[in-house]
Amino acid sequence: MKVASLKFKTVDEYFETFPTGIQSKLQSIRSTIKKAAPQAEEVISYNIPAFKLNGMLVSYAAYKKHIGFYPSPSGVEEFREEIAPYEAGKGTLQFTLDQPIPFELIIRIVQFRAKENLSKAKSTMLRKE
Repeated sequence: MKVASLKFKTVDEYFETFPTGIQSKLQSIRSTIKKAAPQAEEVISYNIPAFKLNGMLVSYAAYKKHIGFYPSPSGVEEFREEIAPYEAGKGTLQFTLDQPIPFELIIRIVQFRAKENLSKAKSTMLRKE
């Protein structure tokens, strides 16, 4: 079954399309993001797992040889030196399946993005008043 041809309604549906080992890695990333931003809402966006908190927070997806992590360009820029081994493009990190996933880095990126989104939301609210 080709994942790209399916339309997912839930993150669990998405996870179920992968082998057990990849499901475990995806579940660990999901739990790490929830730990870093417990108030974030889990969604499917662009047919991949994502979290929203005052706008898009981060998203992630599994591929044949890696897991893509998408914290936005600002999330990548803020951690430029630390993410160098994983950077794959503007706003994109790749964690190869044969290497440990940097969970502590994910936590810090998610917390940074949550603060960034909260700050943007506050400034928008102030402009409206």
